[in-house]
Amino acid sequence: MFQRIVTYFEKQSFGVCTYIADRFDMSISKIRLFFIYSSFLAVGFPIVFYIMAVLILDVRHYIKRIRQRIWDL
Repeated sequence: MFQRIVTYFEKQSFGVCTYIADRFDMSISKIRLFFIYSSFLAVGFPIVFYIMAVLILDVRHYIKRIRQRIWDL
């Protein structure tokens, strides 16, 4: 049960760090450490940013998927 929860969070929540790292050509671990350390220093503001980024990337992925379906017809 615990392993399924960990797998879910790795697939869903770490997509933001992967996207940012690919976008800026940086290491994923550096981006993750930045979010962790800045969360402690800024009292949770990066967590709010992270959640907003997850929502934006999820909507963006959904829109891209719909566009591909339209052009496949």
